[in-house]
Amino acid sequence: MRTLIPVLCCATLAAQTAPDTAGKLTVDGDIAAPLTLTVADLAKMPRETATLSEMDGSKIAYEGVALTEILRRAGIPFGKEMRGKALAGYLLVEARDGYQVVFSLGELDPGVGGTTVIVADRRDGKPLSAQQGPIRLVVSSDKRPARSVRMVDRLHVVELRK
Repeated sequence: MRTLIPVLCCATLAAQTAPDTAGKLTVDGDIAAPLTLTVADLAKMPRETATLSEMDGSKIAYEGVALTEILRRAGIPFGKEMRGKALAGYLLVEARDGYQVVFSLGELDPGVGGTTVIVADRRDGKPLSAQQGPIRLVVSSDKRPARSVRMVDRLHVVELRK
């Protein structure tokens, strides 16, 4: 008599043990106050809008929170403190699909580089689709939207000089 032993597929096991990160934004790394924000948390924060051009030339309006607002809450020293070793830091933005982009902290500071970035949760007044979100980075000043990352789930701050 043979005994059958059930075998779990690795994908099934991973799905059972992996934490649910959909709809959550983790802010971690070399920061004073790590954060985990939900779409509901973002909706309660000060709002901004940004526009991106699609490949066909149409304009899409995104709404969300300024990236600098989120990073300030995590303890990044923008303003007068963005000098010296603070300028040797960077932000690694990671998406659920593995896509990554990098911003220097100096370029994000309004008084240094002034690159405007929003962490968007709405597109043309509606929540982002699963393909785009639920959280997306929007960099409207870039000539092409390569750093406008969809499905963002992590902002990781790295300080090179400690």
